[in-house]
Amino acid sequence: MEPARKTAIVAGAFFLLTEVAAIAGLALYDPVLHDTHYILGPGADTRVFLGALFEIVLAAAVIGTGVVLFPVLKKQNEGAALGYVCARLLEAAVIIVGIISVLSLVKLRKAFEGAADSDTASLLTTGKTLVAIHDWTFLIGPNFILGANSLILAWLMYRAKLVPRSIAVLGLAGGALICTSATAVMFGLYEQISVAGSIAAIPVFTWEVALAAWLITKGFKPAAPLHKDNNNHTTPHPITR
Repeated sequence: MEPARKTAIVAGAFFLLTEVAAIAGLALYDPVLHDTHYILGPGADTRVFLGALFEIVLAAAVIGTGVVLFPVLKKQNEGAALGYVCARLLEAAVIIVGIISVLSLVKLRKAFEGAADSDTASLLTTGKTLVAIHDWTFLIGPNFILGANSLILAWLMYRAKLVPRSIAVLGLAGGALICTSATAVMFGLYEQISVAGSIAAIPVFTWEVALAAWLITKGFKPAAPLHKDNNNHTTPHPITR
């Protein structure tokens, strides 16, 4: 199997893994994110730990997409390719902050479980604060930064014709829409987990799934990598199969 074909399959697998891990993590986190008294009760800690594990896998897969695609994307525009890798690293870092906030809440719940002299009001405030941190990381990482890196990747894919342009256009639309939606959520127009928020996330979700499916089943289309000549200018150099 050609290296480019292997790269496409691995990248596609990483994209699918991000979707599965993100959905599973959010579903497993449900008790800690929506029960304001979680920090005072018995707690579904095992479920939360599984959610954290899925989000760790998510962060690793997010980084994986950037690293695996970099050798291909840098032939089109090295600066943009590096920007994509950095954006993916930043997205993963923000996700990790969210994981730490949730695990910290569980740690506090265990530490004060059954303590008669514990300050209930303070614990509730701390629990709400940690959940709020996770909510903001969920907005910044898998929304703002995801939208930005989707725009970079879709632009590179469109420019180089590495995938069908319909898929690349879907990525451009999805990236722009999720950024717009995140801005609306930030200004309180609607909740992130809402009908409007879910609808706004559909295009970027569809883009990543469609991209993953294409890369796994078809691979990269014949592209036109760029190379530098002696005058440090970039000129197209077509590849034929």
